[in-house]
Amino acid sequence: MQELINRAKELLADGTVVRVLGWKKGDMPYNPEPAFFESADALEDFVYDGFCGANLSKFMIEASGKEGRTLVFLKPCDTYSMNQLIKEHRVDREKTYIIGVGCTGKLSAEKIHALGIRAIEAVSGAEVGMFTGENEALAAEKTLTIQTLYGEKTCSYKDAMLERCHVCKGKEHKIFDEIIGASADTKDGDRFAQVEQIEAMSPAERFAFFQAELSKCIRCNACRNVCPACSCRKCVFDSNKFDSAQKANADSFEEKMFHIIRAFHVAGRCTDCGECSRVCPQGIPLHLFNRKFIKDIDDFYGEFQAGEDAETVGPLTSFTFDDVEPGVVERG
Repeated sequence: MQELINRAKELLADGTVVRVLGWKKGDMPYNPEPAFFESADALEDFVYDGFCGANLSKFMIEASGKEGRTLVFLKPCDTYSMNQLIKEHRVDREKTYIIGVGCTGKLSAEKIHALGIRAIEAVSGAEVGMFTGENEALAAEKTLTIQTLYGEKTCSYKDAMLERCHVCKGKEHKIFDEIIGASADTKDGDRFAQVEQIEAMSPAERFAFFQAELSKCIRCNACRNVCPACSCRKCVFDSNKFDSAQKANADSFEEKMFHIIRAFHVAGRCTDCGECSRVCPQGIPLHLFNRKFIKDIDDFYGEFQAGEDAETVGPLTSFTFDDVEPGVVERG
């Protein structure tokens, strides 16, 4: 972590950047927050560890509107979102200095709680979120030591990782100006396994599954606000004309409409960063909607990964005469 701070101070000092976008210490040891740092002194609160799962790409929309260049730290998976935002002209690449940071998988406090570990006071073993010369244990071999109100507990690093880290798209940074720290492969599962399980259900079973999950929604908008693909200046769901901006469930139709329409809006642009599910206070697996669309796009148009680069036009915005038309039925 100190290497990141030192490099940020150097870039501030020589005028390459005028601010830094990273993570700061939160109110709890497992809750770091995205933050802008406007000076070298402010970097005293900078942190980078296993709990820094937040994707900082979307915050660069705000930074692009400010004077000067912003240094942003991006994990490998975050760079897909950055490419997509640059492609859509929502982030100005000329105002961005990207340091790719190594990643050994990110942790979830909710996963730790699910293991029966509560009242966390401190966590050891999560301090370093990237490989260095002194930290070369694979995630599967690392152990977290957790101080709680009820004594010391332990769990494996792997068991506490975010779902998205188990199906990681890869540890290669897709866009960067420099890289600090190495990464380790954390993938040990099939990215589309859950989608295939849902596809195997009957229509009634699928409806019941999503009805049960979406009924938990409290319309806090956390998923929309954190999503890099949700970058409209004004969201359709902020309109008061049709009472769609309400923050609590009105009926079962409204709760489904919000999430289904949002999923359609990001189809073909979602990079599967998993932020929607990570921030959901109700634990709804919202990424499954987007991942289903990703799988369908791969099946219909050929394998495509949004954010792979900042130039390629997505299949849903590039018509060809060979495109599949699932809704058209040929009549004899």
